[in-house]
Amino acid sequence: MKQKRVHIVTMGCQMNVYDSEQMLRLLAPLKYRPTSELEKADLILLNTCSIREKAEHKVYSFLGRLVRVKQRRPDIIIGVGGCVAQQEGYRLVERAPHVDIVFGTFALGRLPSLVRQVQDQKKQVVDINPRGASEPLYVKGPVFKAERATAFVTIMEGCDNFCTYCVVPYVRGREVSRKPEEILEEIRLLVENGIREVTLIGQNVNAYGQKNGHGCDFPSLLEHVNDIEGLRRIRFTTSHPKDLSDRLIDAFCRLDKLVPHIHLPVQSGSDRVLRRMNRGYARDFYLKKVEKLCNVRPDIAITSDIIIGFPGEERVDFEATVHLVRQVGFDSLFLFKYSDRPGVPAARFSNKVPEAIKGERFSTLLEVQREFTLKKNKALVGTTQEVLVEGPSKKSVDQLTGRTPCNRIVNFTDGADSMVHVGQILPVRIVEAFSHSLLGDPGGEGHGEYSGENGGISHAARNESFGFDY
Repeated sequence: MKQKRVHIVTMGCQMNVYDSEQMLRLLAPLKYRPTSELEKADLILLNTCSIREKAEHKVYSFLGRLVRVKQRRPDIIIGVGGCVAQQEGYRLVERAPHVDIVFGTFALGRLPSLVRQVQDQKKQVVDINPRGASEPLYVKGPVFKAERATAFVTIMEGCDNFCTYCVVPYVRGREVSRKPEEILEEIRLLVENGIREVTLIGQNVNAYGQKNGHGCDFPSLLEHVNDIEGLRRIRFTTSHPKDLSDRLIDAFCRLDKLVPHIHLPVQSGSDRVLRRMNRGYARDFYLKKVEKLCNVRPDIAITSDIIIGFPGEERVDFEATVHLVRQVGFDSLFLFKYSDRPGVPAARFSNKVPEAIKGERFSTLLEVQREFTLKKNKALVGTTQEVLVEGPSKKSVDQLTGRTPCNRIVNFTDGADSMVHVGQILPVRIVEAFSHSLLGDPGGEGHGEYSGENGGISHAARNESFGFDY
């Protein structure tokens, strides 16, 4: 069978990054190999996200650019997968008739047969059917070696929370956890192929194992992963505050490979808005979880998501959110302007916030957080941080880049005669701080594996005025 090339464009979350790697494994028996050059591809796959309206617009914009590609090369196969595919189904091929395959989130494992159908029958196929009972969440297959040190590992899919703004339960389904032994086997294979850091991912990783009866909850899974020889760091995302147990919080001081960083989406600082969002917790509950995290691990970095302009959000609600942001002193925030998504309850809510007001509030909160982040980064100047080398920097061809345990990006210039390699952990002295990254100097500290404790940022990097006034 002739070797062919597949070009995959991944949009959206870490789960889509993981799913794209699954696609490569699935297509390997059909003699497809990855290519970064779209024009050389025999198969183009777009792995999509529909969590925000803007993300969905990007999908159709990219598909519009593929019209000319299809006209020049009629035999090329174009496929759309992921959440937009699951959500739109046949409507997608009506809007983009040059698309050959639409495969939803549950049809990932059926991708090879869909490609064969298009190749053999020369017709469009749409598969948004549920996953079969015998179809696995994970597909075993070849690991394509790459110059990288980190990898995502999906441990569960779906969500049972049904936040009123969120499309995930409708396009990803209900919570389903993978078997722990299967996850551990996958991570060991990744480590054998050079991976030094894994991020365990799921729509709500904290709920891992609660429904499937595998006899292993999330803190227990972390303990097993921590025991894997050769693995240096463990991260996880995304966490739901209501499922952040004391055992999981304690893991940050018990497990030496679990980095001192947690992404804990709060979405709003207003109890009234949180109730309308169906988040399942109140402001004080969230703050108490943060307090416990900081007591257990004072140097922990806490990041979060916030939705600006949820339907009915008044000025007083927004001010409560700003107050919470100042109170916690987040290390960074991901801010999103609310947008209606198809089929979710919030799309039917009245009192929509005007775009101009959303924009104003977005800019206000962005500036508040920018000051916090810059202050925290500046507090690291003069300290030495453990940096996991990830590869060339996007800032400069003369620099390498990596991350601290607390997930801060560090760019540094390495000497021409150095033996620094991807996957190595270096002690790097921070010499300058910016809003989104740090500049470091590994000179004089040696280039061997750093053998110190898996620490992270110094205690001075936490907000000096951090406190709680319930």
